[in-house]
Amino acid sequence: ILQSIRTQSTDVAGTHEKQQSYIHHIGSKPLVYRNVGQHLRLAAERFPNNEAIVSCHEAGARLTYAAVLDKVDRLAAAFHQLGLRQGDRVGIWAPNGMLFYLTNLAAARAGMITYALEKVGVKALVAAEGYRQQNYYGMVSHIAPELASSRPGELKSRALPDLSAVIIDSQKSLPGAIKFAELFDLPSEQSVSKIELLQAKIIPDSGVNLQFTSGTTGHPKAALMSHFGFVNNGLHIGHRNEQDRKEHRLCVQVPLFHAFGMVIAIMAALSYGSTLVLPTAGFKAADSLAAIVRERCSIILGTPTMYVDLVRRIVESGAKLETPEIAVTGGATCSPKLFADIKHTLGVRKVKTVFGMTETTAVIFQSLFEESPGDVQQTVGHMTDHYEAKVIDRDGHIVPFGTAGELCVRGYGTMLGYWNDERKTRETIDADRWLRTGDQFVLRQDGYGQIVGRLKEVVIRGGENIYPKEVEDFLNTYPKILEVHCIGVPDERTGEELCAYVRLKDPSDTIDREEIRRYCEGKLAYYKVPKYVRILNDLPKTTSGKVQKFKLAQLFAAERALSKLSSSCHTFDSEPGSPSSDQLTSIGVSPVPASPFRLATIFFISASSSELFEWRRRCWEGCSSAE
Repeated sequence: ILQSIRTQSTDVAGTHEKQQSYIHHIGSKPLVYRNVGQHLRLAAERFPNNEAIVSCHEAGARLTYAAVLDKVDRLAAAFHQLGLRQGDRVGIWAPNGMLFYLTNLAAARAGMITYALEKVGVKALVAAEGYRQQNYYGMVSHIAPELASSRPGELKSRALPDLSAVIIDSQKSLPGAIKFAELFDLPSEQSVSKIELLQAKIIPDSGVNLQFTSGTTGHPKAALMSHFGFVNNGLHIGHRNEQDRKEHRLCVQVPLFHAFGMVIAIMAALSYGSTLVLPTAGFKAADSLAAIVRERCSIILGTPTMYVDLVRRIVESGAKLETPEIAVTGGATCSPKLFADIKHTLGVRKVKTVFGMTETTAVIFQSLFEESPGDVQQTVGHMTDHYEAKVIDRDGHIVPFGTAGELCVRGYGTMLGYWNDERKTRETIDADRWLRTGDQFVLRQDGYGQIVGRLKEVVIRGGENIYPKEVEDFLNTYPKILEVHCIGVPDERTGEELCAYVRLKDPSDTIDREEIRRYCEGKLAYYKVPKYVRILNDLPKTTSGKVQKFKLAQLFAAERALSKLSSSCHTFDSEPGSPSSDQLTSIGVSPVPASPFRLATIFFISASSSELFEWRRRCWEGCSSAE
């Protein structure tokens, strides 16, 4: 199989063309033309008694595929009875659980478009009552105070003019809201049966989900994805993850509301009758470990950051796992050391990587069935089926194989476009439907690819290009370091310098630039050694576990701005310690009590320093979002 795939990936047109970084991988399984609702119906017919989902944190609630289809159709019919129609947007505001899973599939069966949280003219909002310290109903009521005096399903709000129905998963009656549990009894049997007839009218090429980009380098954008992309990406991902070989049980650590959860988890499971196991509402390593053992999970899904925490938890507990066979990692790049830690600690026979982006539905590169250790650890996998890839230079010319440039892809999973943003869509997808990923990438002639870094993240120091990922991968091998992320920061002399934000294995430990410099000496070019080293107990991350580097940049900017208030207090061109209370008092700055991260102290600024206060607020919000 491996040789067949590699042969298909080779361009045989001629010696000159063989040198160009272009591949069209045909694949061994054909594409299918069906929508998500039809895909669910097929799963219920093929695997009626297979467990589709187990929600450990909801008293171990579990449903078979036959039961899922029944509940989904009742919910879809209820949406129609509330006045929603094909093409309407249904917002889902909930963590991992039955509510999200069923609502997502029901909206697809009803021909509607789901989204998570942002403003896209949503007509119905389905939400949990709350999560952690957040009260979702209270937040909606604050934005739309008319809710409290409205009849359920008849909201008319100035702030949210499109929203008519607020549906809350609550045991108690809330003014103006519909109880989620009551929706299943709302429609008649006749209206439920009509949902199956509706499937023929839902075109697979139409939109099914508005997925917001991860927001690691800037503000998220809403990408509209199709039924066709969802179904086929899930089909081919599950095939590469060997889900067609046996009945697998998947430990889903990632949020269901991102492409990783929706496609790599939900859609791949639908394709092969696999079971999704949700350990908890939001990621916690201890709960993941318990679920893997109790539910005998054979495949684990997670981002690199999640695996860092899971590996540490297993080591600390001394647990021995018997059932995991495959660990799938994606959502961010994974260091070679972490690959080795995952394989050794979890005891899996294979670690598989997936690489893609929201705008491509999910996956464009993925591990094959059998690979060398080098291919697993040093690449993001092999080109996925039915996709084209090319690597171009700044002028748009295709570069030779093995040369770094921007990765561009074209295929069935390319998004339909950014919601209500034609200009940004044209910037990302050209007239020939090539999508520019923004990734600095090296493509090999055998179909494997390697990320060099994000184009936006390339640091240019005195004319030398530095790719943060290379430095991060090296520093991650240092025994003290749990994870590290590097960003470029302004420098008057060199233009840019590198700053490393470090999370240590032992929070009580410390590290400085001199220690880092000694470790890098003779192994890393001098200009790649970070000039600044900062220690954080927590890093600002998206809900999918990706580090938000733009927030690290904001944090550094706030720190530097404070230094300008009193250069005698704190000089950042050397490796500083936190300024003393006396020094802070002398410039009229009061330290905040212990913060959730240990960089230096975050400060309350006087009212006259409004810009600095805003920086501090944004940085605090960003970092405190990571538990």
